[in-house]
Amino acid sequence: MRGLFVTGTDTSVGKTVLSGALLAAMKAEGESVRAYKPVVTGLDEQGQGAWPPDHQLLAAAAGMAPEVVAPLRYGPAASPHLAAALAGESIDPASLVAGAATAVAWSGSSAAPAGEDRLTSQRGEVGRSGALIVEGVGGLLTPLAEEFTVRDFAVALGLPILIAARPGLGTVNHTLLTLQAARVAELDVCAVVLTPWPEHPSRLQRSNRETIARLGAVEAETLSFVRGPDPGGLARAGAALPWRRWLEQERVG
Repeated sequence: MRGLFVTGTDTSVGKTVLSGALLAAMKAEGESVRAYKPVVTGLDEQGQGAWPPDHQLLAAAAGMAPEVVAPLRYGPAASPHLAAALAGESIDPASLVAGAATAVAWSGSSAAPAGEDRLTSQRGEVGRSGALIVEGVGGLLTPLAEEFTVRDFAVALGLPILIAARPGLGTVNHTLLTLQAARVAELDVCAVVLTPWPEHPSRLQRSNRETIARLGAVEAETLSFVRGPDPGGLARAGAALPWRRWLEQERVG
């Protein structure tokens, strides 16, 4: 299995741009890539500016169909469990985990067993070739379904974690809390990625990066500002990240 799970300290902190940059950079280097975001919400508000909805951006970066990237899509800007309830639906956790395996079906993996065992049996079985980028929804404790959070989903997949975080005021507290939530669940955090990182960072931003790295005992990387969804721009930003090392660490770990 080769893959990374992108989460964030909150909503709208750059998770999708980071995921798209990783996918575009990997693809530009000849990697076979797949993207998966189990649930997209807020479609009533997304896609009205320069950036398309999350699943469309990830699909374009990975060369996939948007409906394969995100099998569940809802209009309201709400947590997935509420968005589904507003649509008269409920979300099945096992189906979300199985969907990650479907995203990498080109690897020839067999079908998952049925029932609750799928939550645990899928762990370590997602993707045997290529690279998979899974993007979460909101932060780690965002509920995907009743009594099933993004953190539970990440634990079920067993992928190393990247944490997208803002570079400005307040990010130290948010990021350290996210690190704590990840480590309590024994998730393997590869790095925190501060984004968008300006060309000339302020003293506060530089201090935030150093403080997160020191107090969080974590690698703190940066992703530069990306102007729009152009794959070339995403790839150039992603190329500055040590994604090869992250994937290799995951593969041999």
